[in-house]
Amino acid sequence: MEGGEPAARTGQSRRSPRPRGFRAALARCLVVCGLFATSPMLAAVDAGDLGTRGGPEPANIDEITGVLRQDPYDLELLISFGTSQGGSAGHLALAIRDESPGDDLVHSANFHADRRRQHVTGFYTEDLMLAIPKKEYLFGTTSSLADSASFGLDFGEIYKRSVIGVRVFDVPAGERTAVAAYFRRINADYHRRARNTEYHDGEVRYDYMRLNCAKAIGAAFRFGAGYENLEVTSAKLLRRRRIVLAATANIPTEMAIKLIREWDQRGYAMDVVLYRKYEGSSHVDPREEGDVAFKDLPNRFPSVLSDDFHREQGHYEDFDNLFAMHLLANMSRYTVRLNGATKLLEIETSKHPMPYTQAAELATRRARADVAQRSRAAPVLP
Repeated sequence: MEGGEPAARTGQSRRSPRPRGFRAALARCLVVCGLFATSPMLAAVDAGDLGTRGGPEPANIDEITGVLRQDPYDLELLISFGTSQGGSAGHLALAIRDESPGDDLVHSANFHADRRRQHVTGFYTEDLMLAIPKKEYLFGTTSSLADSASFGLDFGEIYKRSVIGVRVFDVPAGERTAVAAYFRRINADYHRRARNTEYHDGEVRYDYMRLNCAKAIGAAFRFGAGYENLEVTSAKLLRRRRIVLAATANIPTEMAIKLIREWDQRGYAMDVVLYRKYEGSSHVDPREEGDVAFKDLPNRFPSVLSDDFHREQGHYEDFDNLFAMHLLANMSRYTVRLNGATKLLEIETSKHPMPYTQAAELATRRARADVAQRSRAAPVLP
């Protein structure tokens, strides 16, 4: 896996899409969760209950997405926060512009496409790589896939957790087409139960460690679009004990940073949008343990593989986590939030976003300072 300080960059991107960072507080404290599924069962809801499955959607979704689409980005890497009490790796998906009429199409690995007995019925398992309109993926309360799609995972993400979108500009059309075609290739392999492909050892099906969201996105760029230097690992399975070596698994945040560096090397400009979690959703997933409403779930920045998995929400000490937080904050252009009082989406524009080279250099200094400050702090005794 890739981590640590980014290599120095000397060239500037061809175009800087003029954004600013998420606020300093966000950069230090954002927290993520992810790859945990939500139930596809339909719960009875009040039609006026904002942020619940089958409930009302913001009336100005088209207006807000229209503002965002005024910028000529080509791709958007969507990094979802986590919702578990312990550390979480989060979820990674990719939106490709204009693949859906008037919208982007989000390609997202399907957590339930693992062929496990508990997911055979009642869950959406038709495809391994789902294709979902971005408006629906972020803000929808009903799914165009099927009633069995998972609220908060396959659609309506912001009602369950925050999402960071890394928008990429100047991507050649052939590259975008190749990535989309590779997602279709993965689905074809899943349908025919293919084994031992160039991107995966064993049967092609979802696996939390061995063929997860990060690996699927990375494989599409490496093998589909020809990103030969992009490291996409293959987690090893110790067959006698059926134990997966987590240290060799692909992690969403780490894959996101690898892709950001690859895009910078290709001269693609980037900026960042924060889609903030709506904090008022009373929806309870009937198949999740604990009967916890979405509003009461943690909203954790997705951790790289580190000791931060064991720390409380908002407390991070690993350099790679701190670097990622500062980097994304420095590159931020917009924040989108749902106002519970007006039931409308609101957008805030940042004034001074940084291009990648400047953002990475500043993020490195700040992450090092954070690590040094924490190392000087007195230990907290149990």
